[in-house]
Amino acid sequence: MKNNTKIDINIIIFIVFIFLIIFSYLFKYRLGIQIGENFMIFARDMVKILPPAFILIGLFDVWVKKETIEKNFGDSSGFKKYLYSILLAATTVGGTFVAFPVANSLYHKGAQYSSIFTYITAASLVMIPMSIMEASILGFKFTAIRIGVSLPLVVLSSIFLEKYFKKDEYKLPKAAA
Repeated sequence: MKNNTKIDINIIIFIVFIFLIIFSYLFKYRLGIQIGENFMIFARDMVKILPPAFILIGLFDVWVKKETIEKNFGDSSGFKKYLYSILLAATTVGGTFVAFPVANSLYHKGAQYSSIFTYITAASLVMIPMSIMEASILGFKFTAIRIGVSLPLVVLSSIFLEKYFKKDEYKLPKAAA
């Protein structure tokens, strides 16, 4: 019953949002028009990115064996799980919209929390196209320093979070599984 109420509230909020955008266009309310235009740009970009990304995530889920994930991202993988998490994150296109479904797949295939946290955080930090563009605008030295300082902190915080989650024996809720 709770889930239906949440869905109903989300639908109501979306309908109110659409009415506010329509109202803004009808009465030439500039801020509302700008919000509507930004929403359409965002929606268009998501329609372009998400279908191919979800196809690739589905293929990843089917083609990559659980044993491979456990070996390279699990308990026995040692420090290399962080390197693999960062490399996977660097090649992830689509930001967190894609990173979270991949992280969910990693979780269900036996990856450790710390490697999943490293992957999710690094997916926002070290995407190859973003890093190349950043280096061309702000310089290679700036990009190298940013990445060099950020990644060790990401790995350390991921290790800390994993220890905290293990201490509390945390498991993902069944609804998120």
